[in-house]
Amino acid sequence: MFRSLVENRPTDLPEVIVKGYAGFLIRDKDGMPEVALHWELRFLHAVKRYNDIYKIQMPSITPHVCRHTYCSNQARARMNPKTLQYLMGHSEISVTMDVYTHLGLDDARDEIIRLKELEDARKEINNIERDTMRSMESQFKYI
Repeated sequence: MFRSLVENRPTDLPEVIVKGYAGFLIRDKDGMPEVALHWELRFLHAVKRYNDIYKIQMPSITPHVCRHTYCSNQARARMNPKTLQYLMGHSEISVTMDVYTHLGLDDARDEIIRLKELEDARKEINNIERDTMRSMESQFKYI
């Protein structure tokens, strides 16, 4: 999506500088950078259209909800917490990890399983290394 925004960025509009920032990718019909309200309205419209069509209703979704989802998904994918903090723009890691990251029992279960699998893999590697060393030792006895 980001690549598409960059590739389709209007080039015929004069550059706008707001509080020292320029290069805005998404602008309104007047060429000004879009603000949060633009996106709030898009989300409201999309949810309303969906709910008008389908029987199972979609809950209210906002851009801010998407920030929480993004943060949780990146934490679930094991992104480095300090990197995630930087990307989220938080000055304190506790905001990133305690407020924006929503993990639950299933995530804890998956992590326990992952750690067990990691331990099993380590044991298997140790067994292979031990067997390899024994094989090499037995070969050297005959030399």
